[in-house]
Amino acid sequence: MHFIPGEFYHVYNRGNNRQRIFFHDDNYLFFLKKISGQLKPVSEIIAYCLMPNHFHILVQATASSIKERQTFGGKPMQDLAYRIGVLLSSYCQAINKQNKTTGSLFQQKTKAKILNEENNTSGISYLEQCFCYIHQNPLVAGLVTSLSDWPYSSYLDYAGLRNDSLCRKEIFFNHTGFQQEDIVKICSAKMEEKLIDKLF
Repeated sequence: MHFIPGEFYHVYNRGNNRQRIFFHDDNYLFFLKKISGQLKPVSEIIAYCLMPNHFHILVQATASSIKERQTFGGKPMQDLAYRIGVLLSSYCQAINKQNKTTGSLFQQKTKAKILNEENNTSGISYLEQCFCYIHQNPLVAGLVTSLSDWPYSSYLDYAGLRNDSLCRKEIFFNHTGFQQEDIVKICSAKMEEKLIDKLF
């Protein structure tokens, strides 16, 4: 993963062999605390959605994101990439302890897709597309019948139904021109498959 300050990234991974990564409510909350502790100090968290067997996080890289640190293997790594690794590794250790299991919980490589607007001819920014896609996950998967029924995404905060401080909502609103009253409408719009493919 290579990050550029100011750019937005879709960070995602899923359970190894598509297995569950969240087993009960406390697991979701623990992972969110890990995001706050590891990623928030070195990036702007824009949106997220935690699903039973995968997660999506929308971040904006900052100057702190790209500060290099030496890893245990001696190879320099950008701080945000390093902290994503720590987040997943420490969460995996906690779940293995909880479930009395061993081995990897996540697929080997976490992806971070830059949402660069170059060659975007859709008329809808990749930032907006990714934001909507992330929040629509529980509905598309049939886990809920309303986006407001899924507590493990930032949709509730953007829709004014909760007031958590993890996400920098003002960054999304400033970049897109949307306001809180637009969230329900834009997150309810059906997305074309060809647009979704650009987010991965």
